[in-house]
Amino acid sequence: MSHLEWSRQRTGEMAALLEELVGIESPSTDPAGVAALAQRLAKEMVPLGLHVDLLPVPGAGPILRAHVPPSANAAPRPVMLLGHLDTVWPLGTVDARPPRIEGDRLHGPGAYDMKAGIVVVVFALRALRSRGPLPPVTVFLTPLEEVDGGPYLVQMEAAMKASGAVLGFEPAWPGGAVKTERKGSGSFVVRAHGRAAHAGADLSRGANAILEIAHQCMRASALTNLERGLTVNVGVIQGGIRPNVVPEHAEAEFDVRFRTLADGRRAEEAFQALAPVVPGVTLEVTGGVHYPPLERGPHVVAVYEEARRVAREMGMELQEVSSGGASEASFAAALGVPTLDGMGADGDGAHAIDEHVVIPSLPERAALAAGLIARLSETPLPREGERVG
Repeated sequence: MSHLEWSRQRTGEMAALLEELVGIESPSTDPAGVAALAQRLAKEMVPLGLHVDLLPVPGAGPILRAHVPPSANAAPRPVMLLGHLDTVWPLGTVDARPPRIEGDRLHGPGAYDMKAGIVVVVFALRALRSRGPLPPVTVFLTPLEEVDGGPYLVQMEAAMKASGAVLGFEPAWPGGAVKTERKGSGSFVVRAHGRAAHAGADLSRGANAILEIAHQCMRASALTNLERGLTVNVGVIQGGIRPNVVPEHAEAEFDVRFRTLADGRRAEEAFQALAPVVPGVTLEVTGGVHYPPLERGPHVVAVYEEARRVAREMGMELQEVSSGGASEASFAAALGVPTLDGMGADGDGAHAIDEHVVIPSLPERAALAAGLIARLSETPLPREGERVG
């Protein structure tokens, strides 16, 4: 029996598990909820022969790390199955919008991003286990992907470096395409410190912080280069207390996206080099690059081409896209590890009230993942800069 036949026979089980996981609310800001989800998933993985650890993260839920115990024989580097436990939805959202099935769609907060991807991981491993012992794999599910993975970045990168390939189970692009390119992201806050004065009686004595921020918004926004895929967006501005007071303080928050790490570093340098324009005002710049881009290098294309071959053997054509959103899989690609993202389920509405998963995609993605894991375990791919043979 093929992985696809095996998985399709369990479509109902996959949908039931997804409904259950959606019901376990796990916002990034609720360590107890994230821990409850991790503990539930540990119960799925232990029977498969995986050794499971729940690694504490200060101020957050745990990392779930599960791996095949090492054997006496030399084994290839494991395939890392990467995902996140947290969602953007606050506690109480499930009460307001409980999971529901309408036709071939399962709706629910966090279903598409990315609890369906976790279900795909579980059933891909079950499919492989149905044929014998699991190949070397490491499951790595993080607790803070939606806000800031900094507290565990060192651990995550260490696991990536030890892996032969990294498969990210973020949602597929609507329609089912995987992601072979992602923009990196950074955020910056520019604060202006001026001098307050009466706007009518003593304007010249003041130093207008809002005026300074207006200048800096124009300067920073001029960094945008759509052809290169570099964008700078000023999304929040704050400052001032009354119209008749020269504002002493003001600040602006910026989002920066870029296709190449070099462009991200150049933007970072440009923000740090911002100089005040308004006399008497000083500037303070904080922030930087948080996520590297997933650049479509040979080490990414190689995994995609392998995935395409597996999909074709299943009678399917696997497309690829470039995404403007950031992902933890980008850290693996930046390290030169063969990487493919968007291995999760098809659907739409990430971070939106119409979030949903296309149920028939669950077994298809589980079969694709199982086949790709087996293929990568048998034939390891070179890292960026390595040569085959």
